[in-house]
Amino acid sequence: MKFRLPGLALAAILLSAPVAQAVEFTQYQHGRSSLSFVYKQMNVPVDGQFKSFRAKIAFDPAKPAAAKAEFEIDLASVDAGSKDANDEVAAKAWFDTKTHPVARFVATSVKPLGNNRFEVAGKMSIKGKTQDLSTPVTVTQQGSNATFDGSLVLKRADYGIGDGVWADFGTVANEIQIKFRLVASAAAATK
Repeated sequence: MKFRLPGLALAAILLSAPVAQAVEFTQYQHGRSSLSFVYKQMNVPVDGQFKSFRAKIAFDPAKPAAAKAEFEIDLASVDAGSKDANDEVAAKAWFDTKTHPVARFVATSVKPLGNNRFEVAGKMSIKGKTQDLSTPVTVTQQGSNATFDGSLVLKRADYGIGDGVWADFGTVANEIQIKFRLVASAAAATK
């Protein structure tokens, strides 16, 4: 004998199921995040990092088009390997941190690429100059946390970084490889 559940009873069961929770990652965790760079000086790779930066993130993997992200970097927090190098890159020819203390990225769109990868596009402002920028980002979820990993190449000439004698790309390459890892925790919200 076949048992059939009437349509009305099936609808009642489905409607009485618990409400699904959407996961949105909004709580930026500075202590678990990092921002580093590599450039070539006289064709020798040199590593550095920024110690102070802030992010505002609102990312739901199920709704990437609704994502929001802003990122601010305290340029004076640069660690280029030595006090002399840090002082030099904070000077007017490089970041000019007295006039332009912060670099800022604001996302304008997030598109899924598949396999937990997304293309994040937006506007990057450094030293009073703003350029369009896009980069792939890999999102890894672990419990109530998400890690956003990515890298991109900035051209320092696009932002006027390294003026005067430093404008020669034979001394310091134009391309700067940026690597970032942002960690954010989730805030539950009902769908």
